[in-house]
Amino acid sequence: MTDYDYDLFVIGGGSGGVRAARIAATHGARVGIAEEYRYGGTCVIRGCVPKKLFVYASKFSEEFEDAEGFGWTVGERAFSWDKLVAAKDQEITRLEGIYRRNLERTDVEVHDSRAVIEDAHTVRLLSTGQTLSAKYILVAVGASPNVDEGLPGGEHVITSNEAFHLAELPSKIVVAGGGYIAVEFAGIFNGLGVDTTLIYRGEEILRGFDGELRTAVRQEMEKKGIKVVLNDTFSRIEKAADGTLTGHTKGGLALEAGQIMFAIGRNPHTRDLGLEKAGVEMDAAGAIKVGADSRTNVASIYAVGDVTNRANLTPVAIREGHAFADTVFGNKPWTVDHSLIATAVFSQPEMGTVGLTQEEALQRTPNLDIYKSSFRPMKHTLSGRDEKMLMKMIVDADTQKVLGVHIMGPDAGELAQILGITLQMGATKADFDRTIAVHPTAAEELVTMREPTERLRG
Repeated sequence: MTDYDYDLFVIGGGSGGVRAARIAATHGARVGIAEEYRYGGTCVIRGCVPKKLFVYASKFSEEFEDAEGFGWTVGERAFSWDKLVAAKDQEITRLEGIYRRNLERTDVEVHDSRAVIEDAHTVRLLSTGQTLSAKYILVAVGASPNVDEGLPGGEHVITSNEAFHLAELPSKIVVAGGGYIAVEFAGIFNGLGVDTTLIYRGEEILRGFDGELRTAVRQEMEKKGIKVVLNDTFSRIEKAADGTLTGHTKGGLALEAGQIMFAIGRNPHTRDLGLEKAGVEMDAAGAIKVGADSRTNVASIYAVGDVTNRANLTPVAIREGHAFADTVFGNKPWTVDHSLIATAVFSQPEMGTVGLTQEEALQRTPNLDIYKSSFRPMKHTLSGRDEKMLMKMIVDADTQKVLGVHIMGPDAGELAQILGITLQMGATKADFDRTIAVHPTAAEELVTMREPTERLRG
């Protein structure tokens, strides 16, 4: 490998790229990495982490209200958007520092520059024009927010990138989209006192999740005051002299707001990366085509994370990066199983899910037992809040194997992580049934549901 400057050069300093670089270096590889913005990637810098901090902030409005049911008298209160943004920025800077130090501790050479591919073994740093050679190149540049470039007035909208740095909180906002990001930000803005509308082109939000949970989450969001418009999209956006925006929809609505945020998906960040020059194949959406081992059609070039558009979640990118490094540099070949991934949506109420939805399960087997429990969380028996929790378990009626578990309610994401272990081990309904309940908890419902609410046969 001495003919190259590096054994591995990683383009992209997000979670997947950093993990791959560090693991490869611990296996003895000479590794370089380039990042054009900040180390930590979308998740740490302008995604999952700051978003979760904003979710925490937005929940205090209900916590103050609920406290009265438990005997507390809450006095005058006020919210400072500037203080929240400053505190968030401080934490993100701390985390970025950790990412940099972890790279340096494993002797990975860090380049603060955009890097592009020149050929199968060469990258060029745009900040200096320097070219560097590597036996292997790993592309881990992630994805960027999609905006409707053909929409009249589309230049007036913001994305999640800008939402983290708004100069001030608007009094009204319209969020376009129905996935993770749109639903989560609708909850954030609503909780912070912003008049919030969510508009989505589909029949129900959160496409790809279990149908009943999708409807339940939307209904609870509406209870909290979020206005949800379905089966509609923007046709144009107008900006008045005072800065007020009006979003006109194909359905004839005129939605006025201080900000309009688009969260309508993300595109692989492959434009002008030099992939075509190296002969790397991409799909119609610009995602890099890879095999199970994350290798492209060019033997020396690999790709992990959202840029491959497989399962676009940070922990998945980390696993893919680790598997790549172990396989190529550690003589420990393995691949990531994308078939069973626990995940959470930090909507309000929260949703945690693992395994197959009911719709997916019916495509695998016609015989299902469905167990459901809907109830008011114990906390709200005193707070008086009209909010339900929903738990749903999908079981193969022939084998009694648990195919999926879906939860809406407090701490659903925490529960999904543990449930992911049980389903990964192939747990059956009997395994749940013989587990003693922890009382009083909401989670005990998972081991006390004895009779199916639905028996689907044939």
